[in-house]
Amino acid sequence: MNKTTHLIYIVLLTIIGLAATVMLSVNGYNYYSLSVEERFWSAQHDFLKPSGALGHGLGIIGTLMMIVGVGIYMVRKRVRTFFSWGYLKHWLELHIFLCTIGPVFVLFHTAFKFGGIVAISFWSMAAVVLSGFAGRFIYVQIPRSIKGNELDLKEIDELSNELNERLKKIHDMPATVFAKITAFSRYKNPVSGSLKEFFLIKLEERTVLSELKKNISRLQVSERKEIFNTVRSQLNLTRRIGSLKVMHRLFNYWHIFHLPFAISMFVIMLIHVAVTIIFGYKWIF
Repeated sequence: MNKTTHLIYIVLLTIIGLAATVMLSVNGYNYYSLSVEERFWSAQHDFLKPSGALGHGLGIIGTLMMIVGVGIYMVRKRVRTFFSWGYLKHWLELHIFLCTIGPVFVLFHTAFKFGGIVAISFWSMAAVVLSGFAGRFIYVQIPRSIKGNELDLKEIDELSNELNERLKKIHDMPATVFAKITAFSRYKNPVSGSLKEFFLIKLEERTVLSELKKNISRLQVSERKEIFNTVRSQLNLTRRIGSLKVMHRLFNYWHIFHLPFAISMFVIMLIHVAVTIIFGYKWIF
């Protein structure tokens, strides 16, 4: 998947997610804004209630999206047979899409009214979705290959050396900016390795790039683009190397938080589905 195809892929997923959410919101606003007692008299009740044609269907579709989203990503990530099936980061993006839109469908399935054991599952689901975005942030801070696999220290050093060589070959690099880029390399071994230091390094990175833009504004567009992209890649990699330990630590903490909520969500969800079937709520079939 080249950059253009990947961009289309991301835009398409985003449009599908937003369009589905907007359509469901607009279509059901008058119903969802009613109190529980008033909904019974609404013309949309039989269609949008949790056991209704659309309401029940959204619960089924949303549940399947979450199961598929988790399943395909875990299989692609852990089963060696599937390691060559596309880039891991693309599967992660599909996982995020399915496990974001799936809960949205489940939310509409509940008609925004839930309680008892189902409420535990719902709030566990909300915690999983929110922590998933945090996990995505941590994930992208760890140096990875184009396919999305984590680089080992040797591969990181090779990439860093390659970028350094490219920087040395740039003749139009302003001396002041080059000095700042060289000084930035001190962050490969940060003092504390704390999250606060990570954001301070990120702020300095933006400062250096901003100064670089001003200094190369007189150059041709193609030259500016080459210089800026090379410098940004070098600074970005330096920052990631420096924050590697803290990101690994945060990733471990994230798993401790994320997995229990995900497990409790799926267990209660399965109990809910089993009870629903036992009591005869079988959607349109």
